Order: sequence, then C-alpha cells, then structure tokens
Amino acid sequence: MVEGRIPGTSEYGSVDPAPPSKVKDIATLRATLLDENLKMFERMRVVFSLRNNRSEEAINALCQGFESSSALLKHELAYVLGQMQDPLAVPKLIEILSDDSEHIMVRHEAAEALGAIGDRRAKPVLLNFVNDESVEVAESCEVALDLLALCDNKDEITW
Repeated sequence: MVEGRIPGTSEYGSVDPAPPSKVKDIATLRATLLDENLKMFERMRVVFSLRNNRSEEAINALCQGFESSSALLKHELAYVLGQMQDPLAVPKLIEILSDDSEHIMVRHEAAEALGAIGDRRAKPVLLNFVNDESVEVAESCEVALDLLALCDNKDEITW
C-alpha cells in the first residue's frame, strides 16, 4: 500500500467497485473485457487493471470496450479514462459524447472525462452539446468546459 493512502482506495483516490484483476497480459485483459458472456464483476476488474497499467495498449483496450452492450460498463470506461487523463482517449470520448443513440449516462461521463483530460480538441464538441436536450449531458458539458477553462488558468470562467 502507498504510504498515506486510505485502505481500499486506488492510486487515483477512488474506491473502485471491483478490485483489479491479477492478470497483467493486455491481450488477455482485452479479451475478458470484450466477452459479453462473462460476469460484469470480472469485466469490471479488468477495467481497473487496464487503468492501472496506463500504457497506450491498455488505453486502446479500454476504448475498444465501448463496443460493449452494457451502459454500466461503458460509463465506467469513460470514468477511468477521465481518471487517467491521457489525450489518447480524446477521439473515442468525443465519438461517444457525439453519439445521440448512446445511453445518456455514458454520454454524460464521456463529457466529464473530456473535461478531466483537459485537451482543447474537446472544446468545440463540448460547446456543441452544452445545450443538449438531455440535462445530464448538457450540465456535464458545462462542467467540462469549466474544467478546460481552469486548465487555462483563467480567473474568470467564460465559454
């Protein structure tokens, strides 16, 4: 355990809904993540293992997980990509936010993840959805835009 960390929290300061898998091989983790026949708990464990790995290959596997039919899993994928704050995930998160057929909670989490990452490529897309008919999506875009403004070290938040 990392000194000073509260027991049960991840290195990101969150209490995850499942402990990371002990498997380290990315190809095996990807296969588990994408296997719709496995229990959600096992797939969630893989999400946190891939997040903790932090490699480009792990991020690509997490992004590939959006192929899942589970809105719960996709929401968690967006959340951990936001925690990781790696710009490599930005195109996939933009795609998810922009997909009107995607579950509202997945779109909302994609917007918040884009704000957390702080990549300016997301700003036009966030502005496009700040007035989305879904309040959850619209408010999440507003929060994300405020995060981008804070990343710019602006005293006043305007967009």
